[in-house]
Amino acid sequence: MFLLCGALWVLSSQALQHPLISTENGDELGDVSKCFGCWEPLAKYTHFSPDCRFNLHEKCAELPFKLNRKCHHKHPLTLQFNSERLSCKICQVTRRRGFVYGCSPCKFVVHIECVSESLDLVVEDKRHEHPFTLLLRGSSFICDACGIEGSYASYICCTCNIMVHKKCTSLPRIIKSKWHDHRLFHKYFLRIEDFRVLDCIICHDEVNTEHGSYYCSKCDVIFHVKCAMKDKDSYEIVENEDEKSPNESVSSITKVLEWNDAGEATVIEHSTHIHHLTLGDRVGEYVNKCCDGCMLPISASFYYCTQCDFFLHKVCVELPKVKHVWHHLCRPPLVLTSNELFQCVACDYDSNAFAYKCEECENWTCLRCIIALTPGARTCLGHKHPLFLYPEYIGRCFACGEDDINGLFRCKDCDFSLDHKCFSLPITSQHKNDKHLLSLVYGDDNSYSESYFCDVCEESRDPNIWFYHCATCDTSAHVDCVLGGNPFIKLGSILEPPEEVHEHLLTIVKKIYDYPNCSECGKPCLDLAFECTVCNFVIHTDCP
Repeated sequence: MFLLCGALWVLSSQALQHPLISTENGDELGDVSKCFGCWEPLAKYTHFSPDCRFNLHEKCAELPFKLNRKCHHKHPLTLQFNSERLSCKICQVTRRRGFVYGCSPCKFVVHIECVSESLDLVVEDKRHEHPFTLLLRGSSFICDACGIEGSYASYICCTCNIMVHKKCTSLPRIIKSKWHDHRLFHKYFLRIEDFRVLDCIICHDEVNTEHGSYYCSKCDVIFHVKCAMKDKDSYEIVENEDEKSPNESVSSITKVLEWNDAGEATVIEHSTHIHHLTLGDRVGEYVNKCCDGCMLPISASFYYCTQCDFFLHKVCVELPKVKHVWHHLCRPPLVLTSNELFQCVACDYDSNAFAYKCEECENWTCLRCIIALTPGARTCLGHKHPLFLYPEYIGRCFACGEDDINGLFRCKDCDFSLDHKCFSLPITSQHKNDKHLLSLVYGDDNSYSESYFCDVCEESRDPNIWFYHCATCDTSAHVDCVLGGNPFIKLGSILEPPEEVHEHLLTIVKKIYDYPNCSECGKPCLDLAFECTVCNFVIHTDCP
């Protein structure tokens, strides 16, 4: 199990001689040299082998070969390399390199510092109001702080009647995670009065509330400790509960002017629009309208402007001005923007709707992707069960048929999965080939047509792949043929171009055949273009 360096152990009871040669200047080995025992940089008074460059600090060379410790009564512990990379029984951490004390027959490993006689007997940390006391015993236990099994060495708080790992004695009490908009509080025990089962928002497995978890009482959202703390770049520790973080969520609703009896805001001021927005629920009156935030059709509850053609879904209205998201690696939060033409870093679609922009890397993420990739259960019209996002799962998308996609929405009850692009497809869409709205269909049962062809491109289509269909006209078409290359560009939007492109404001237009040729490339403008209403200037969207 363990790889031993025999030449070293023969001389373990005395100062090392040849074949390890002593030197008082570790710098002769080079600044990049490391000690093979603790894997720290070499300093003065080291030992090294000129043949195989096996280097050791003086303190590591003089470590005893065998130890007897209370954490393992059955056999003595020997100094070894942890070639199987077992985790330390005391601190639960796995290291790739360096010495450990271990027992090969028992597959027992402890780090040098963990097995030391100087192991802390009492640990005091401001994150817990009472001190923890070391308890060494040979049996396993479940850590009350994180819910993960531990063994041999635990720290107990007799006042709170809890038993934890050494590393969990300093577990942060409050964190701000990229996976959630509010602060998360560590709870040792969580009482659920209605006997519900709570699932972790990241891995979707049940959280045992008899042990530690991170919890948001505002949203009733819970995390396993191991999931919340897995990536150090995904959270920040909040030291002072009363101190408001500069990155704390700030609502994009700047003012509520009227409320209804149900407590809903019916008239609001919003940071992205100059006029008041009114809550509406008569979706049937606006079947051809899209949300200016995500460019998806208006559905369910929404806000609209009584003075201009402006609509926002309720969920888009309530998004914060700044937001941390788990799928963006930069440290600063993303900032809500509007009226900018961008390419979404998550779905690659061009858009001029709302987005969250990273000021550090200057990438945009569209609202469709922000909402779709927000953790939580999701409903889909093509499936009867809720879907959950599994970021590390690799598989096939049932909607587009693509394989080996990393990160899918999956059903816990059956083998069904979607990628986030297909999950966010518009339920209805328009196309010039049909005067009616086309509906997204989730599998062709051959009742729509005798043969499986796309009525737009006239090519064959897979009946098992999602498509758009008009039941009145019996029109069926590929998703990409209906949506086209720029389905999330709002025509008529006015943008301010860079000075080197044009001196006037430009309007986004599409397929106006009597326009002059592009002022940049000289070719006809048959798709999206920027038009100047002041002078005779037209330019393709991909020419600036």
